[in-house]
Amino acid sequence: MRRKKPWGTLTLILVMLALAMAGCGTGSTEPAPAAPAASGGGTDTGTAAASTLDAIKQRGKLVVGVKFDTKLFGLKDPATGKVEGFDIDMAKALAKNILGDETKLELKEVTSKTRIPMLNNGDIDMIIATMTITEERKQEVEFTDVYFNAGQSLLVKKGSNIKSVADLKKGVKVLAVKGSTSTTNVRAKAPEATVLEFENYQDAFTALKAGQGDALTTDNAILFGMVKQDPNFEVVGGTFTDEPYGMAIKKGDKAFVNHVNEFLKAMKSSGEYDKLYEHWMGEKPSK
Repeated sequence: MRRKKPWGTLTLILVMLALAMAGCGTGSTEPAPAAPAASGGGTDTGTAAASTLDAIKQRGKLVVGVKFDTKLFGLKDPATGKVEGFDIDMAKALAKNILGDETKLELKEVTSKTRIPMLNNGDIDMIIATMTITEERKQEVEFTDVYFNAGQSLLVKKGSNIKSVADLKKGVKVLAVKGSTSTTNVRAKAPEATVLEFENYQDAFTALKAGQGDALTTDNAILFGMVKQDPNFEVVGGTFTDEPYGMAIKKGDKAFVNHVNEFLKAMKSSGEYDKLYEHWMGEKPSK
């Protein structure tokens, strides 16, 4: 009996393998569809951020950064824990304007150094804290219209030889607050004087009373508040700068700025602003 040659069987196996491999392909020349983009992985730059005003209304509370150490504007009573002043009453009036109730307000303490970082971090909705409008600060925040006009001056103990900024010569120690325009201004006006910086106004005033400095400098309205605390001191020399105060709002939030500006106009038109000013400053605002 003749043996069969294996070629036929081998050929059959090779054909079957070729067919199996062809079956593994897509059988199409069309490219595979792209995978869908992941959501939330990018920034939609075409969508404007919601106004702070909308967030306040949804929350049902206005959160304002104010001073706790500035008599006449924002001073906390250590006995009662109550914060009072012109800036505080302005914040209350704005809360009533937005939410219909002045008590729907949370006050958070800021200093000249911390107020802008706290605003940018979202810790507060706005700043009402004796903040002078400057070109440099406009790069970081939006300012409302001016709500208070002040000017930088000097506070000294009664009987002091210092009568004006011209007397701030070499050897004279001037006390100021970190992060304030007052520090920059006095260094420019009296470059020979030594400037000592403190965290807040009460610390600076305490240092002045303790004899650690010869004069304290900041806005005259703030200094008048210190005189009310201790009549052994006086404000001298008039003002040597213009210090227009504005309320500060997060950069780019024009909607909230416009609302607050309309609120300020309405307060001044109604006479409510003049009443608050006279209550705290003891005189009517200059027109």
